[in-house]
Order: sequence, then C-alpha cells, then structure tokens
Amino acid sequence: MATQHCAAMQSYNSELMKCVEELKVTRNNIQSQIEAEEEEKNNLQKEVERMTYRIGQLNESLTKKAAARTDYDRTIQETESAYTKILESSQLLLNMVKREATCLDQTLHAVQERAGS
Repeated sequence: MATQHCAAMQSYNSELMKCVEELKVTRNNIQSQIEAEEEEKNNLQKEVERMTYRIGQLNESLTKKAAARTDYDRTIQETESAYTKILESSQLLLNMVKREATCLDQTLHAVQERAGS
C-alpha cells in the first residue's frame, strides 16, 4: 500500500509539475503580448505627438497665410478702386478735351469765316 501511495504521489507530482509548466508557458505568452502591445502603444504615442506638433505647425502656417491673403485682398481691392477712379478721370478728361477742341474748332472756323468775308 505504501508503494501505491508513493506511485500515486509521483503521478500527482508529475501532473502538478506539468500543470505549473503549462501555466508558466501561458503566462510567458501573455507577457510577450503585453510587451508587444506596450511597444505598439509607445510607437502610437510618439506618432500622436509628432502629428500634434505637425498640426500646430500647420495651424501657425495657415494663420500667417490667411493674414497674407487678407492683405492681398485689401491691396487688390484698393488697386482696382484706384484704377476705376483713374479710368473715370480719364473719361472726364477726354470729354473735356473733346469739348474744348470742338469749341476751339468752332472759334477757329468763325475767325476764318470773318477773315474770308
């Protein structure tokens, strides 16, 4: 009977050791998964930081470019307005010169008629 107990104890001990080894393998697999996920998380965190920095750069650039565009819009509007005023003044000047030329022609024609009579 003692031999049977010894044999049973060895069988239980062997099975217990096998279960402990399986638990260790499973634990090591989980540890590997944890390490891989932590590495992926760290890489993603670095990418988020890089993207956040880039977004900041883009926002700053966009703000400066929008201000420059506003300045260009204002300059274009002022230039077009001034050009329109120049055109209007040119038209007025042309009309005035034509009237004066007509008056001068009429005066010259009247003088020539008096001189010819």
